[in-house]
Amino acid sequence: MKPRILLVEDDPSVRSTISTLFEMEGYPVDAVGSTKAAIDKIRGNVYSLIVSDIYIDDRTGLDVLDSAKGANPQCAVILMTGRGSMETVMAATRGGAFDYIAKPFALDSLLAAVKKAEASIGPAEEPEEDALDLPETELIGSSTQMVELYKTISRVAPTDATVVIEGETGTGKEMIARMIHQNSPRAGQPFVPVDCGAIPPSLLESELFGATKGSYTGADRDRIGVFESANRGTVFLDEIGDIDGSFQLKLLRFLQEKEVRPIGAPRAKPVDVRVIAATNRDMRKLVEAGEFREDLWFRLNVVPLQLPPLRERQGDVPLLTQYFIRRYNERYSLSARLLDSGLAAIEAFTWPGNVRQLQHLLERLVILAPQGKIDEAAVWGALQTPGQASANSESLAETEAEQIRRVMAAAGNNKSRAAKILGIERKTLYRKLERMGLSST
Repeated sequence: MKPRILLVEDDPSVRSTISTLFEMEGYPVDAVGSTKAAIDKIRGNVYSLIVSDIYIDDRTGLDVLDSAKGANPQCAVILMTGRGSMETVMAATRGGAFDYIAKPFALDSLLAAVKKAEASIGPAEEPEEDALDLPETELIGSSTQMVELYKTISRVAPTDATVVIEGETGTGKEMIARMIHQNSPRAGQPFVPVDCGAIPPSLLESELFGATKGSYTGADRDRIGVFESANRGTVFLDEIGDIDGSFQLKLLRFLQEKEVRPIGAPRAKPVDVRVIAATNRDMRKLVEAGEFREDLWFRLNVVPLQLPPLRERQGDVPLLTQYFIRRYNERYSLSARLLDSGLAAIEAFTWPGNVRQLQHLLERLVILAPQGKIDEAAVWGALQTPGQASANSESLAETEAEQIRRVMAAAGNNKSRAAKILGIERKTLYRKLERMGLSST
């Protein structure tokens, strides 16, 4: 006999559709439209399967989850939402939710999750510890791809598994790595990022493993490597695909043995670090071409995470836009407002630079938007950076100079920060400041 399902959904049409689906599949259904009604039902009945929306009324599906687990620890709870976030997925996972589904979804996928939950119902397990308060994050998005990513992160973070994060430049690979670290048992220990592509191959070994005094020219003291300095913490190896072939075997041995031997040292020493790697390259092609060791790739790629480019989750653009506008208004004590035409222009752009490009554009807009209004003209104007502007017109040159002055002031005269906001190279900004007579600023 199929288990009775408690369905909690405040939208009457959605509630009716899902109820009909379950009943056609032979499941008896109790359908309610509020958290109070759901909790009352849980108090008066024993449910082994509950399907609940997250955002319902003054309480949420997380409260339904908590009540369900309190009444029956083996109850399988499936949560649904059209506003998924890292925080709710983490809370749902820690609270013992069976699955978390992003709306809109195909009815077949919901039914598959229900059948999987039905098959999983077995002996009661010990109740989990109360969920901790979760940190605010920059991991923004409610798309299906992002919710699936949140689910994977919530499952892998508490473990020591090695993770590889794959994604285009600007998708937020280091942010994901930090999120995994912050939600792991190593959270109180160091998180050390290493840009493997920025370190010359001849220096990578000493950077990661360390070196003793006199072991090479210029080694005037013992140097502790990244792995040893991050002991009991996490090391993030960014752009792992750029590691030189001569060092790949040494890295493989470290991953296998969990010990480092500084250059010039007579013996190795054990270290306890979790490794998270990232790349924007096609690692499978590198392996096939013999440019990256297959055994090292297998050792690193225990849990793969694929970050979708922004163009594949366009529905998240409004959420990201509002988040960054609020952040930069607070940072610069401004009150820029996003108009409908501005949002339409932002949504229409393809964002080849992904979230990082969107972030820098919005920072620039908050600072430079005329009368604090971010409309279509402001967006398309900001997409034409000062580096792309023509200097043939005196008025355009004056406009560019004024933009640079305002951004430099907002950035506290930090030239590196100002160049990022303006979307130009730092050396280009230096040249422009010199022409403006502000090179000493």
